[in-house]
Amino acid sequence: MKLRSYMLIGFFLSLLLGVVPFSGDFTNAVTPTTAPVSALSLTKGVQKTVLDNGLTVLTKEVHTAPVVSVQVWYKVGSRNEIKGENGISHQLEHLMFKGTNDRPVQFGRLFSALGSQFNAFTSYDETAYFGTVQRDKLEPLLTLEADRMENALVGAEQLTSEKRVVISELQGYENSPSYRLDRAVMREVFPKRAYGLPVGGTKADVEKFTVEQVRNYYQTYYSPENATLIVTGDFATEPVLKVVKQTFGKLAKRPKTATRNTNTVATPTAEAKKAPIVLKQPGSAALLQAVYPLPNIKHPDVPAIDVMDAILTGGRSSRLYQALVESGLASSVNGSAAELVEPGWYDISATAAPGQELPKIAQVLQQSLAKLQQQPVTPEELNRAKTQLQASFVLGNQDITSQASQLGYNQTVAGDYHFIEQYLAAIAKVTAADVQKVAKTYLNPAKQTIGFFEPTQPDGKPGTSGATSGRTMENFSPGKPVDPAELAKYLPTATSATDSTKQSLPEQFALANGLQVLLLPDHSVPTINLSGQIDAGSEFDGNQKAGLANLTAANLINGTQTKNALTIAKTLEDRGAGLGFSAGREGVSVSGEGLSTNLPILIQTLADVVQNATFPADQLELSRQRALTSLKVQLDDPSGLGRQVFQQAIYPANHPFHSFPTAESLKSITRDDLLRFYKEHYRPDTTTIALVGDFEPAKVKDLLNQAFGKWQATGKPPVLKLPTVPLPQTLTRLNKVIPGKAEAVTYIGYNGISRKDPRYYAALILNQILGGDTLSSRLGTEVRDRLGLTYGIYSAFAAGINPGPFLIQMQTAPGDAQKAIASAVALLKQLREQGVTEAELNAAKRSITNSYPVDLANPSDVSSIILSNAVLGLSRAEIREFPQRIQAVSMAQVKQAIEDLIQPENVVIVTAGPGDTTPKGS
Repeated sequence: MKLRSYMLIGFFLSLLLGVVPFSGDFTNAVTPTTAPVSALSLTKGVQKTVLDNGLTVLTKEVHTAPVVSVQVWYKVGSRNEIKGENGISHQLEHLMFKGTNDRPVQFGRLFSALGSQFNAFTSYDETAYFGTVQRDKLEPLLTLEADRMENALVGAEQLTSEKRVVISELQGYENSPSYRLDRAVMREVFPKRAYGLPVGGTKADVEKFTVEQVRNYYQTYYSPENATLIVTGDFATEPVLKVVKQTFGKLAKRPKTATRNTNTVATPTAEAKKAPIVLKQPGSAALLQAVYPLPNIKHPDVPAIDVMDAILTGGRSSRLYQALVESGLASSVNGSAAELVEPGWYDISATAAPGQELPKIAQVLQQSLAKLQQQPVTPEELNRAKTQLQASFVLGNQDITSQASQLGYNQTVAGDYHFIEQYLAAIAKVTAADVQKVAKTYLNPAKQTIGFFEPTQPDGKPGTSGATSGRTMENFSPGKPVDPAELAKYLPTATSATDSTKQSLPEQFALANGLQVLLLPDHSVPTINLSGQIDAGSEFDGNQKAGLANLTAANLINGTQTKNALTIAKTLEDRGAGLGFSAGREGVSVSGEGLSTNLPILIQTLADVVQNATFPADQLELSRQRALTSLKVQLDDPSGLGRQVFQQAIYPANHPFHSFPTAESLKSITRDDLLRFYKEHYRPDTTTIALVGDFEPAKVKDLLNQAFGKWQATGKPPVLKLPTVPLPQTLTRLNKVIPGKAEAVTYIGYNGISRKDPRYYAALILNQILGGDTLSSRLGTEVRDRLGLTYGIYSAFAAGINPGPFLIQMQTAPGDAQKAIASAVALLKQLREQGVTEAELNAAKRSITNSYPVDLANPSDVSSIILSNAVLGLSRAEIREFPQRIQAVSMAQVKQAIEDLIQPENVVIVTAGPGDTTPKGS
């Protein structure tokens, strides 16, 4: 069960690299059966206003945090495209950030200056723009959105540079075998409909777009009567509606043009079972995708279809997980129901386990679907599916950004923000007979389209490489940095900043056994968010057993002394709760969430697995096979392989950050290795748990003492002494070739600093200026906006308990990689030689501190922040004092940070992708 996966990457094309600030769970929900949650709480308090020009405005006051979300949803997506213009909706979405007639500047810089957490996406039926800010920045955000609804710059210069960016984005998707398989399958499913074409478009069509074509599309669809404005958060409705009428109300309706000849909406009518589509291409794992036609979102069968999907693919206890993954046939299986304006589809995808044949997986899949058609589901399955849908709805709407997105989605795609109420009521009434009926109706083998991706093995080992040392060979002069003072004249005025000193601080204490606890009650939503860390990360692996920490963490929930894996899964999934573990470098990350009534179950399950895990041998073998599949996928992905080569070039072989799993190391790990690692590293005195949510602290303390009180550790915990890592002596260039890829990924950098380094806050400001934001930073302005060489570029200091890398990452066409690298290195030299201006310093401070309250508006994010602060050894007051620490940084401290931390002559440069991008003769 992928919650509304067509809202996520793959179907969901987001403007910025890797920024998806809402859950994607848009309509899946159920009336409460286990928690005191009002099914209608999402629409309660929503006020709908329709302006004279036809703009629909939805306002909802939510006074849980001093932030507001502004979103504009347009009723246009790839569904509206005709032959020869596939991707024009997505291309226009990009151009909406290039400025307006009155503000001819990159809008990303304006949003960043306001401290907005912003993004945009294009999907099948809609294109949406959203930003979440401190409440005092609401009016400027409304002004900017109104401006670009009518006055966007769609000119030759903007289109030329942004076409290259879009093509870079599309080529990045081409790197993914699952994307290529999906594209082939969907073309077969919908040969005469726009839903059969990729949302982002095709390179062939994008290259041919003309200014007139895109401008006409903008003028046809970006009109007030074709849009919904949503405002949620901490504001008063009447004054805000007054501002909305002043900004959006003056926009004119577009003159009506002739109706466009969009595609027929008939669903496929194939009656004979079709042979599978088979792609034999370079890749890693074998993939299966099966697609079945569905009705549109308003069809009465939709609630039963969603319950059916949850029964088939909703978690470990689901039918397809048990049939395919637990049997060892597949390493993963997912399902999603795309219910859209026009008839949609149901999609099931699986990744084969090593050595398993796709026809066998398809056979078992078909048997599972046939069983669902022939026998009613059990009451247990039915209730579990409904509860999962209900809980995911509540958990997915904890923050105001998600709530605004849910309202926008319902209004735009279903035609009514109240749609969710009818949907919830209908979910509650779904019966076993309803599920059986929709399974028979829609999972018809004669209407199935199935695709197989069969990877071809390249000659030799993937990832041949070359290495050179020396300077970059291309003499490149970057443009002048953008002057924030110049930018300021385009910014609408904002009122004074919100006081951040009111943030509540967590209570911090230790149990008798040394387990650290942080508690922060938040009664705004009936949910629990648990974050934890155990000092049992991969830094303890060693090269010979690389992957041991991750295999141990993955096997924690595979059985304890009193429960097997399925029992543990059902204990959580019956309540719609989740608990997961993953090993990072410096610790095992614990994440848990659920409705507040399920806090005891979450804590008891966590306590059981960290104290009583038994590591069954059969489950270890299954997880080993999944780890081997993941490794193959990672080494076939330019970003995954590139990051590994980059890190191993920076850190010496005796450093824990050099160690990465190999097929040999994973195969060598025994059950005894897991038991030893578990006994040695899973200890109460190296465990920290943070809880944020709807609870009473006294009751939680009793729960924790009961659950963890008997957990004891002997002796002192293991400690690593990490070797010092010097900078590379010269500039180092490495290239890894992966056959069959379309786009290259490059990493540039070296070892950096730790989080407790006194230069950290200055480094954060410095990084914000350099590459902290793809659209507003120097790197983004130069390499993405001015030169159009990359879809995404950013820089970061990966500062943990120990120093991590300083890095720049970017995605480019192979032929553009060298120019983009030369540009980035030239920008580092410019930064080192010329420094930053006072205006840039102040703008970066404002951007960081203004956006910080948005982080604190989501209970899930808050639990992660307070956990991270504790694990890093920072004060519990850090969550409140962080903005002041940023504001206190002086120009002298930033200059010192540049002197110490920006070393363009000593960078390691790693590019992974198709073909050699290393300069010749260097």
